Amino acid sequence: MTRKVAEGKSGKTSSYQKAMYRNLVTDLLGYEKITTTETKAKRARGLAEKMITLGKQGGLHSRRQALSFIFDEKVADKVFTELAQRYAERPGGYTRITKLGPRLGDGAVMVQLELVK
Repeated sequence: MTRKVAEGKSGKTSSYQKAMYRNLVTDLLGYEKITTTETKAKRARGLAEKMITLGKQGGLHSRRQALSFIFDEKVADKVFTELAQRYAERPGGYTRITKLGPRLGDGAVMVQLELVK
């Protein structure tokens, strides 16, 4: 029998989590490289790849879906022009996670989440 797998909740409300991951994805697509904790990076990776896939699809509906998630309109334009062309032949796997080591304050595992060139 299949069972549901619990997702990490990080002790935050769902609206806070949604806003946080929208910010992370917007920054990742804008700067193409961010440093964050491992659990946040793993959750943000799938969302960022979905936005790039929407950019590859093109079309008005895909653009509106991306704009409903990405905060900055300039970043959305970048996804539909630059990133869509860069990953046109790539079937997926647009991001890479590289471990950096523990954070000094609380020992959380820090990683670098970046777009593959």
